[in-house]
This record gives sequence, C-alpha cells and structure tokens, in this order.
Amino acid sequence: MTGTTPIIRRAIAAAALAGLAALAPAQAADYEIRLGHVTSDKEPIQQAMEQFVSKVAERTDGQVEITIFPNAQLGTNSEVYEQMRAGAPIMTISDPGYLSDFVADFGVLGGPYLMADPRDFTKIIDSDLYADMKDRLRDESQIELLALNWLFGSRHLISDRPISTPGDIAGMTFRTPPNIMWVETFDAMGARPTQLAWAEVYSGLSAGVVEGAEAPLPSIYGAKLHEVKKVISLTGHFKGFTGLVINAEYFANLPEDIQTVLVEEAVAAGVFMTDLMLNSEEEWIAKLEAEGVTFNRDVDIPAFQEKTAVTYTKFPDWSPGLYDQVRAILDN
Repeated sequence: MTGTTPIIRRAIAAAALAGLAALAPAQAADYEIRLGHVTSDKEPIQQAMEQFVSKVAERTDGQVEITIFPNAQLGTNSEVYEQMRAGAPIMTISDPGYLSDFVADFGVLGGPYLMADPRDFTKIIDSDLYADMKDRLRDESQIELLALNWLFGSRHLISDRPISTPGDIAGMTFRTPPNIMWVETFDAMGARPTQLAWAEVYSGLSAGVVEGAEAPLPSIYGAKLHEVKKVISLTGHFKGFTGLVINAEYFANLPEDIQTVLVEEAVAAGVFMTDLMLNSEEEWIAKLEAEGVTFNRDVDIPAFQEKTAVTYTKFPDWSPGLYDQVRAILDN
C-alpha cells in the first residue's frame, strides 16, 4: 500500500475484515425447535406464534431458533403430539380437550358455556387447581405445558340454515374433532356428532358427510368453510383456549434462563392473542359478510346452556367435585 497513510491502511484492513465477516455463515443457534400446528398461517394464532418466536430469539440472543410449520406441515395434531412425546425438539398447540387424554381433569376447562367473559379464564390459570393439573401432566405424561391462556376464540355453528334453538340442530350431522367433550356437547344439543380431522372438514361439508361444522370465525375463514356453507349462527358454545406444549424431558434439559424465557413469552403471547381475538370479532364478521355469509344473531343462548349442562356429568374419570370447584373459582 505504497503512498497510503497508516490511518487509510487501517481503514482498508477494517473494511476487508468486515467484508469477510459478512460472507461468513451465520452462527447456528444452540437450540433449534420446530413449532407445528394444523391451522392456517392466515389466522390470529400465527401472529401470536410469530411474536412468541421473535421475542424468544431476542431475549436469548439467538441461542434459541424456533421455526413455525403451519397448515399441518408436520402432520395431524395426533402425529405432531407423538413426535413431541417421543422427545423430538417440537412444540405444538394444545387445548383442554387434547390434554384431557393425559390428565382427565383438563377436560372441564373446555366445556360448553363455562364462562361468559373469556377474561375470567385467568382466574383458572392463577389457581392451585391449574398448577396441580400442570404438575400431573408433566409427571405422568412427560408433557410440559408452557401456557394455556391463548384465546382461540368463541366457537360458532356454520351450516345451510340458521340455528337459533336446540330444536333447530336436532338430528343434524355436525363435525367434531376426535374429542369426547365436543362429542358429548353436540350429543346433548341433539345433533349427531361426526368426528373428522380439521383438514377433512371442507371436503366433508362439500360431500355432505356432515351438514355443519363449528369453529371460531378466523378458522372458518382460514379454512374457507364459508365457500360451501353460508349461514353462521353465533352460538358461542365454546370459548376455546389453547397454548404451547413441549416434551418435558427436553424442556428440563434446557438452561434455566431459557426455560424462563420460553414460559414467560408463551404467556405473553397468550395475552397478545386474547386481546387480538376479543377486539377483532366484528372485523371477521365483516370479512365473512363481504363474501356472502349471513349471520344469525337470534340465538337462544339460555336454551343451549340448559340443554348442554348435562355434559358436565358425563365424565366419571374427573376428580370428585371438579366442576363445582371450577365454578367456585370462576364465580369468585
């Protein structure tokens, strides 16, 4: 570098080093986790997951890299569960219905008309009852429940005609997931529950395998169910909460600071999603109306509540007095 000053030579050297650094491959994360779910990447739950992933990466300085796989890319709910339970570094979405396959008492949290205001669910999350169920889930089934405060939405009925009373649904075939709470609830309504995987609901409605289905409005929109059925009755029969689960042994082997970040950010994402869902229902109604959907708001909710109350007596595996304990927590 004849004729250059020492300052210029140092600047050139620094620029060269910077260029080499830019060309070097990014350092791999210490922990790579897949997050699989079966719903559309256009739904609010995807936004909550993206926030969760971003915050975890930020707070762990990139040590944890979580990649989201929506639209059942990793398999059905049960298939992803099996991978997770086998110890794979996989997170997935769960709800009280799926968790009840491992700890029966979780099922009560997914029952019909359990609460009028979804924000009351935080009373359950903060209770000793919930803490005990989480511990049992970890100890008995190797499932670590990171959070269960993600409001998936109020679930409504979609069919060819308005459903205003239990008499209107009597005898109709309605899709349910492979979940005993759903089956018992729709049986109590007088419908004929028919179990289908979520990926099969569109074709099931199209082919007449089922006459109706139920889901939160974003899920109806994301799965395009409104292309085959044009009437949504706002029954709000379930106010569904979901959350994140991971293999308990895999989680226990993570550094404690990373465990803390995963739990805290899973809960924070649940707060984000709950606010998102509560503030967006009318927007989803407008979107669906713009695509030809008719909404039936003339629903006799007390009649549906009375008809489905018997559901809570159908689970002999629940701890004695469980429903009364939950009611005491919610009504306090």
